[in-house]
Order: sequence, then C-alpha cells, then structure tokens
Amino acid sequence: MEVAISGFSPSRLQIALPHHLGCLAAIQGIPGSLWNDIDETWLIPDTRACVERLLEILYASELFSLPDPAPEPAATQVLSPTPGPEAAVRPALAVTPGPPGSPLLSLSPAKAKDVTRRFTEALEARHYSPRTVASYTHWLGRFLEAHRDRSPALLGEAEVNAFLTQLAVGENVSASTQNQALAALLFLFRFVLGSPFGEVKDVVRAKKPKRLPVVLSREEVSAVLGHLQGDRWLAARLMYGSGLRLMECLELRVCDLDFAASEILVRNGKGAKDRRTMLPQSLKAPLKAHLARVRAIHAKDLAEGWGQVPLPGALGAKYPKAAADWCWQWVFPQEGRWKDVSQGIQGRYHMDESIMQRAVHEAVLRAGITKRASCHTFRHSFATHLLEGGYDIRTVQELLGHSDVKTTMVYTHVLNRGPSGVRSPADSLF
Repeated sequence: MEVAISGFSPSRLQIALPHHLGCLAAIQGIPGSLWNDIDETWLIPDTRACVERLLEILYASELFSLPDPAPEPAATQVLSPTPGPEAAVRPALAVTPGPPGSPLLSLSPAKAKDVTRRFTEALEARHYSPRTVASYTHWLGRFLEAHRDRSPALLGEAEVNAFLTQLAVGENVSASTQNQALAALLFLFRFVLGSPFGEVKDVVRAKKPKRLPVVLSREEVSAVLGHLQGDRWLAARLMYGSGLRLMECLELRVCDLDFAASEILVRNGKGAKDRRTMLPQSLKAPLKAHLARVRAIHAKDLAEGWGQVPLPGALGAKYPKAAADWCWQWVFPQEGRWKDVSQGIQGRYHMDESIMQRAVHEAVLRAGITKRASCHTFRHSFATHLLEGGYDIRTVQELLGHSDVKTTMVYTHVLNRGPSGVRSPADSLF
C-alpha cells in the first residue's frame, strides 16, 4: 500500500492515499486540500511545507513511524509501521513522486465511463431534452477520446481550443456544430469537473454565418403535397398550415387539438416551451377522419390487452391508467406496436421522424423541385407566406414560438423585392 505524490498542476500536487480513517484525517488537516472525484485522489498546494505537514500528521497518527536511518533514493521516503501487536497487519507506506504518464494521471475506461455517467445525470437533472443529452454526450466522448492519455481534471482551455480547431480545420464542421461542441465542453467543466473557465475569453467561438431560409412558393408547396398520401400528407400539410417543427407535429396527442377554438397546443416545444398555434380550417375534416381511424386502432389494441402510450414526465406514476386513455394517444401513431422484451408489454409510439423525412424528400424529387427542401422548409414557408399576406411580425413570432423577434426577422427578406425589384442593365441592351 502506497501514498503516491505526483504533480497535478503548476500550483497543486496529487495525493493517492489508502482508504483509512487516519489517512483521511491527515489529508484533511492540510489547509487547501481538495478531493478530486474524477481520479479519486486528493489535491494539496504544491509547497514543501504542505508535504512536510502531511508526513508529520501521518507520523503523529501513530499508524506509521520513521524507519531506521538508511540510504534511500532522493525521490522516495518510506514510513514503516510502528512496532506493536498490530505491526504484522500494518503495511509499509511509501511516498513516491508519480512519473509522467502515471496511471493516476491517465484516463482509464472506468474513469471515462464514470465521467460520462455523471455528465448525463447532470444534464438530465437540469431537464435538458433527450436530443440535447445525446448530442452533448457525443461531443464528450469525442473529447475524452482525443485526450485519453490524460485525466479530464488536467485539461483546460488549451485542450478545448485545440479540439475545436481540429473540428473546424480538420473536419470542416459548420459554425453551429462547433459551437454545440463548445457548449457541451463548457457544461462538462462547469457542472461536472467544477472548474469553469470564467469569461471564456480565450476559447475559440465560431461566428455563425447569416443564412436565408429555404422557402417554397405556394405552387411548390402544393406540388410537394400532391406527391404525399395518407398520414404523411396530413402531417406535412399540418406543418405548413400551423408552422410546426417536425417533432412537434409527430408528438401531438389527441388532447392537444382544439377543434372548437381552431387551435393546436404545442407541448414541450424547443426550449421546453408550450405555445398555441392555429389549426387550419381546411384540415379539420381530414383530421377528424384520421382520428376516427386511429381510435379504431386504439380500441383494437385495448381489446387485445395493450393500448398504452408513454406519458410525459411523471404522469404515468401519478395516473397509472391514463396511458390507455384516448386523449393521450398520438395523433400520428406508428403502424406497429413496440415490444418491451424485458417486461413483456406492448404499446404504440408516434411515427418515426425518419419515415416523414424520407417521404418529404422523395416528394420533393418527384415534384421536380431543385431547392434543398425538407420538413423544416414547411415551417419557413409558413412564416414567409404569412408576412407576404400582410400579418405583423409579432403575430408570426408568437405562432412560431420565438423568444426574440430578432429570430423571426430572418423572414422579413420577403418584405422587399430585393434583386428581383431592380432592372438589370443587361436588359436594356439592344
């Protein structure tokens, strides 16, 4: 059993102690001592006085005594057990400086797994969305893999800058991707490692370019919808008619539709925000017919002993029978039931987003549209066409759920004709 003293940072030493109450009391008697939870070691100020104080307290604990004078290497000092009835079970304790590359300073798979677990728990405790948790955890894994020879507690701004530079220069990622990776690493240092950067003035932040959204004309929207059928057509038209994001549309439940008020309640939208948006009059009849078919499927599931859906938050525990109620069913359920093999239960989830994305992509190609249109393009087109129709930007902001009107301002490019309103001098040539 050893006490290993090694360099940790320019101002601190790293101490690995046996798990003993006497040793614990000794290290806690050092002013400025800190527990390094990542490496399961102690940190003390890098001064000779602190090291001598530590050895003095260990000796005073009567657990160890100084050995007989003997030539020892300059780098090692040994404390041998005090003679007594328990001497046979007291191991000698050596204080050695850890060499470069010591296991105490490297990142073992167990440590990496523990850091990832704590990182995920910290995100979930702050109610980050599952998608954000997955994205941030991905960047944490990339960062730890890039520095697997060092403990995360030894890393700082220089390593973060090098990692972000590699993403931008070596992998040519976009500014938003680079900034997402930075946000994940800042979360790691602030809430997991407990060593925030402060003002983050020396960390590379990519400047996000200003892009105009891809917008379809009304004729192009009709052409794309003309190549969709069934629930795909209904979901796409709902995204265009209500300004919904893809997941906001697919995660709609029956209770979110208010036919009397012509409103849709969007629950837990981007940024964990609820909002209300319009329910198009032209979609009321198709939606009611669609829900009638969905209710028949739900009734069949109930008759077969299933028919439950996942509920948000802790509602499932608070209302155990609510998962089978009609009002909580998905507006766009998946075609087949999911199965939990471990518990032997079945239920339905909403339509997978990839199904809708593939259907819209194929419809755009069949319509002969050369724009890079996707499901989100319906939301862009919704906002643009409302502004073209004379609605004020504040109304559009509320319908889209933007916190800042500056976000909605990107759609004001339609309020002036831009290049199309200027006559080219080439058109006046004879």
